[in-house]
Amino acid sequence: MSENASNYPIGEPGTPWTSTEKQAWLQQQTIHRSYQDEVLSKLDGVSEAFTAHNYGALPYDSARYPLWAFTTTNWQENKPCVLVTGGVHGYETSGVQGAITFLLEHAHAYNEFVNLVIVPCVSPWGYETINRWNVDAVDPNRSFYETSGSKEATQLMSFVKSQGFEFLCHIDLHETTDTDNSEFRPALAARDGITMDNWEIPDGFYTVANTASPQLDFQEAVISAVEKVTHIAPADANGKIIGQSVPTRGVICYDKASLFLCGGFTNAPFATTTEVYPDSDSASPEICIAAQVAAIKGALNYLVKNKL
Repeated sequence: MSENASNYPIGEPGTPWTSTEKQAWLQQQTIHRSYQDEVLSKLDGVSEAFTAHNYGALPYDSARYPLWAFTTTNWQENKPCVLVTGGVHGYETSGVQGAITFLLEHAHAYNEFVNLVIVPCVSPWGYETINRWNVDAVDPNRSFYETSGSKEATQLMSFVKSQGFEFLCHIDLHETTDTDNSEFRPALAARDGITMDNWEIPDGFYTVANTASPQLDFQEAVISAVEKVTHIAPADANGKIIGQSVPTRGVICYDKASLFLCGGFTNAPFATTTEVYPDSDSASPEICIAAQVAAIKGALNYLVKNKL
């Protein structure tokens, strides 16, 4: 039994959680920050270049957790569509704040070239409680299929489907944090009654490409843009990052569709999941947000330069 599974304070090692353990976990969660103050109030400043869509709300508290997406107002069918998502894992702060910063300060400059769909915070309860999971102890980023039960995932999918968007590119903003090892992977091992060894947390930024369409030149453009802001994660002693091979510097691949990840549900041929490391000694909240913005701009600049 790995240490991180056997020491988790809820449940019995080797035994998957029932509703009793999940409720015990939920009762331990507390509000640490305000979705209203840190997200919704900022979105009031979005320019008329983008149209706001209230595409639903989380049923845990529909008044507290409305869900918002923003689309290019002057939508043109002859232009490619790009999706930017933040906060699928609510605890990954710079993903949310990076999406907001890009939307407020930079997105309008790209309306000439692409149609944008920006969803700044997919999991607002997770944002407030600094959680990877939702209230049902379900990971929204493993739930992008219609019957998953994750309202965070299924409402976003329904919105996209109802609008008829087909995307050339999807940029999904994430972080890899020290709490992945100290809290979230141990919780996952306990919830599922499995053993799970901790991985070495990469010190720096990296991206996750889609195995089915890695587009390594595109990934390298993102890495190059972010490198001007923060350092890129090196491979570990085994030549890997979080247990995955590294086909090009700072890039790993996942089969996103089979894992039901947000970055795979659109089947966009150009897809990247950013992974910022906020716990680095040389990082700060401002640097992490700037890295997310740089990643988005690096991806879009590649598409524009190559006339895709």
